[in-house]
Amino acid sequence: MVKIQAQGKTITCDRGANLRQVLLKNGIDVYNGNASIINCRSIGTCGTCAVVIEGEVSPSQWREKARLSMPPHSPNSCKRLSCQVQVLGDIKVTKYNGFWGQGSEIVWTPEG
Repeated sequence: MVKIQAQGKTITCDRGANLRQVLLKNGIDVYNGNASIINCRSIGTCGTCAVVIEGEVSPSQWREKARLSMPPHSPNSCKRLSCQVQVLGDIKVTKYNGFWGQGSEIVWTPEG
């Protein structure tokens, strides 16, 4: 089991679990505003579940890299799409503002 710290909660999950699914199952909203209604449901094409992750996760694949290289995201950003991430070790997750989570202001941190 690995630990995820997000929005003031510490969650355990199996190694290899999908980050988006684990967060949503535990009441942590990975979306800002209406993105919770209008999103791709884990296909990796909308980019609204972007978060910053500290810790061991799966490497980015082509779909995630492609979406994060297009506006409003930036290929130079350290953000990841939670729907495309497998948790491989203990991690800390931070969510930023903006419809796509592309902003520079923190919405929530691992601590709360």
